[in-house]
Amino acid sequence: MDVQVDQSGKLEYTSHDTVLAFSNGTSFSVLIPATVKRACIKRLREQGIFGPQLYMRLFAAGLSFLLRGHAEELSQVIIDVEYPGREGQIKDHLVNLLLQAGFQLRAKQIQFRQIGKKSSAHRLALAVFRGGKEPDVILDERALLGGLK
Repeated sequence: MDVQVDQSGKLEYTSHDTVLAFSNGTSFSVLIPATVKRACIKRLREQGIFGPQLYMRLFAAGLSFLLRGHAEELSQVIIDVEYPGREGQIKDHLVNLLLQAGFQLRAKQIQFRQIGKKSSAHRLALAVFRGGKEPDVILDERALLGGLK
């Protein structure tokens, strides 16, 4: 199965939630509450992780939770470009996080490109972000930070 992935509510914007969603026949969404983002950012900064690296790690951790339960059935994952020029780092971190969690998704199965506002992944992420649809999973600080190992 091929899926597209989109984010609604940037991770850097700590005053509101972030939603990651995929869709293409099957759909799934993960909500990262603003309070969880702030707590995780604080903890990562205490560990000496700053700047773009911090947000790429959080993005990859969120993606790993989004994809892990579906990894075996995914043939292609197209992720909307959120951090231009950092796709390789995100992909490497995502693949490693999935492997550590016992799921296999190869780097060649993951691509980054603009998916647009007409994408069903975009519509799902936006619906969850705006509260019109419940997320499938709400991540807490422990889960998100635990996913960064």
